[in-house]
Formats: sequence, structure tokens, C-alpha cells
Amino acid sequence: MTRRRHTVAAAVLAATLGTVGAASADTLPGALAQAYQNNPQLNSQRAIVRATDENVPTALSGYRPSISATASIGQQYERQVSGGGRGGEVVEGWTTPRGVGLTGTQTLFNGFQTGNRVRQAEGQVSAARETLRLIEQNVLLNAATAYMNLLRDTAILDLQRRNVEVLQEQLRQTRDRFAVGEVTRTDVAQSESRLAAGRSQVSAAESNYTASRATYRQVIGVEPGRLSAATPVDRLSPANLQAAIGSGRAQNPNVTAAMFGIDVQALQVKINEGALYPTVMANANVQQNWDPSPMVSSQFSASFMGQLAVPIYQGGANYAAIRASKETLGQKRLDLETARDQAQANVAQAWGQLQAAKAQIEATQAQVSAAEIALNGVREEARVGQRTTLDVLNAQQELVNARVALVTAQRDRVVASYNLLAAVGRLSPVVLGLPTAIYDPVTHYHQVRDTWGGVRTPDGR
Repeated sequence: MTRRRHTVAAAVLAATLGTVGAASADTLPGALAQAYQNNPQLNSQRAIVRATDENVPTALSGYRPSISATASIGQQYERQVSGGGRGGEVVEGWTTPRGVGLTGTQTLFNGFQTGNRVRQAEGQVSAARETLRLIEQNVLLNAATAYMNLLRDTAILDLQRRNVEVLQEQLRQTRDRFAVGEVTRTDVAQSESRLAAGRSQVSAAESNYTASRATYRQVIGVEPGRLSAATPVDRLSPANLQAAIGSGRAQNPNVTAAMFGIDVQALQVKINEGALYPTVMANANVQQNWDPSPMVSSQFSASFMGQLAVPIYQGGANYAAIRASKETLGQKRLDLETARDQAQANVAQAWGQLQAAKAQIEATQAQVSAAEIALNGVREEARVGQRTTLDVLNAQQELVNARVALVTAQRDRVVASYNLLAAVGRLSPVVLGLPTAIYDPVTHYHQVRDTWGGVRTPDGR
């Protein structure tokens, strides 16, 4: 029964719009695929994730040596006196000291800070991917909403224009009947008034249609063509409310991002604690100098040393940082509970909206059928003098209102299904099966994770 209602709703809306088939019309999956590729907000978030990927090689650099080279040249005057008194030998003159050097430093132990920083960076990458998934959901939901809003407003504009055509014919017939004395001038005025109101409704519908086209262009990135009817995506959501709530509390991107936020902050506590541990480093230095003094023409030195630094007291700053990071960790855990509760509330709200939209479609379909029967009956009764012109106009307006309500309910039905899918964390191009290439953030991550050098990004910039 439910599947039949969906089919009927789609057919009614398609008939209202006068679409000519999927081959010559835009489809909702196609529009979602275009938004997935073109939306600037989504592309911006992908760039943020790629930038976050670089935190991992930055952290891994702590395992690698640091090497630097130096070179120097200059002018130097020296005066040296050997022996005592006035008979001492004096050596003086200008020299051009030159030198090159190479220094290498390797951290051997720093309180496990490097390993914790690497794991923290990996957690930041995972959190950024969940944020990207959230933006993807928002963009796809906004795109579905923009598509259905334009579809609705196009249908309503068509209904209002057809209503004006019917009212124009009604006014013509009323004037003809007035000319032969069947109705009064009041009937003509009522028809004229209702026609003016219909034209006003067309103007309002045109304004809404223009605004919806602009929103469609903004969200999806292309100008809309002729839109075909869309169907809900209930089959992709959990079958009952409890399952939907469980999915939302576990899979919603806000929840998963908060979970990774806890991991990142827990590692920050360990990093701050690592500052209290000793640090062991190895230093190597090679230096070659020429003409360092008037008496020396060349000098070479090399050294290799180990260094141990034990922190004893730094004014209490390290301890304050540890305490602060622990408090922030507690905050992140509370944020996770907040995200789960919010996800549960969103799922329950979306579920209720979807059920209401289903009931609304049934009610408005019955309303349209009854209004059509009533209008036909009132018209027949008016022909034999049992109904007035105002009765006919009112019945016509009730039918238009019922059809507008049906179109609106069909729009709400589809949007509510996408909203529920987003609330449970499943609104993605993979789940929807969109006809587009899927962006995989893992590809860039593996391209840069173990990179030791280079300033070009993987795409060549």
C-alpha cells in the first residue's frame, strides 16, 4: 500500500508539471551528483581535509633527523704580539676567514611525545573526514530540498496559471449569461474579483518560482532544466524508530566527529605529560674553516655528542598545561553526550515529520478527489439554477487549494525521507548510488603521509 501511494504521488506531480520523460528532464539523483561535484562549500571542506592530512607528516618529522648547513665569509683584522717588551714579535694583518659547516640533530627520546603527536594527527585526520561527511550530508540535503522546492513551485505556478485560465472562461460565461438576463451584475463582479485574485496568486507563485531557481543554482551549481518527479528514499533508512535512533546515536557525523575529538584530546594530555620526561638527543657537527687567523690557514673540526636534558622545574607552566588539557578532555566527553542526544532528537523529529508527510499525502489525495467531484456537481447544479456563480467560484478555489496542498505534501514527503536519512548518518553518494565519481580522502592521505620533502601538492600545484 505504501509503495502504491509513492507511485501515485510521483505520477500526480509529473502530470501536473507536464514532464516529457527522464531522457529530456533533470532528475533528483542527477542534481545531487552535480551538487556533490560543484558545490563550493563541499570542495572547500575537501581542501581542509587535505590540509589536515599534512599534520601527520609534520608529526612524523619528529622521528627524523634535523640537518642544517652553514657558510660564512668576511674580513678580519688581527694584531698579535709574541714575547715581552718592545722586542716582541708583532704579527698583524687582514685576513678573509671562510668556513662551511654541517650540523645534524636526532631526538632519541622525548617522553613519547612524537609517537603521541603522530597518533593525535591521525585522529585529527579522522575527525576532519567526519566533518567532511557532515558537510556532504548537508549539501546533499540542501540540494534535495532545493530540487523539491523548485519542483513544487513549478507545479504550483502551473496550477495557478491554469486556475486563471479557468476563471477567465468562467468570467466569459458569466458575462454571456448576464447579457441574456440569467445572472445579475453581482455575479459578474464576483467572477471579476476572483479572476483578479487568481492573477495575484500567479504573481506570488512566479516570485516563489524565481527564488527557488536562484537557490537551485546556488546549491547545485548549474541552471535548472525541466525537472522530473522524484521519489522518497525510505528504503535506505531503518525500518523502525528505535533502529533509527540507534543508528543516529552511532553513525551521525556529529557523533563520530565528537568521538575522534575525545581521542585527540586524550593524546594531548599524554603529550603535555611527556614534557616532564627527560629528553635524549644526539648531535653531530662538522666544520671546515680557511684563514681563521693570520697564523692559521686552515682548520677542521668534527664532533659527535649525546645530550641529556632533565626538566626539574619550569615555573609550573607544564603542570598547568596538563591540568588544562584534562579539563578539556572532560569537556569533549560531555560534548559527545550532547551530540548523541541531539542526534536522537533529530532522528525522532525527522521520523515524525516523515510519518506526518505520509498521512498528509493520503488526506490531500482524498481532498483533491472530493473537490473534483464537488466542482463538477456544483457546475451541473449551477446550470439548472440550483447553485450561484459564487458557489462555482468557491468550489473551483477549493480544488486549486487541494491540488496545491497535494503538491506541497508530495514535496514534504520526499524531503522528509532525505532528512531522516541524514539524521541517521546515511545520506551519502555511495548509499544513494549517485551517478558520479566518489571523492575518497584516503587517497590524498596516503600520497602525503610518508613524504620526506617537496613543496608540490599531489595534484601538481
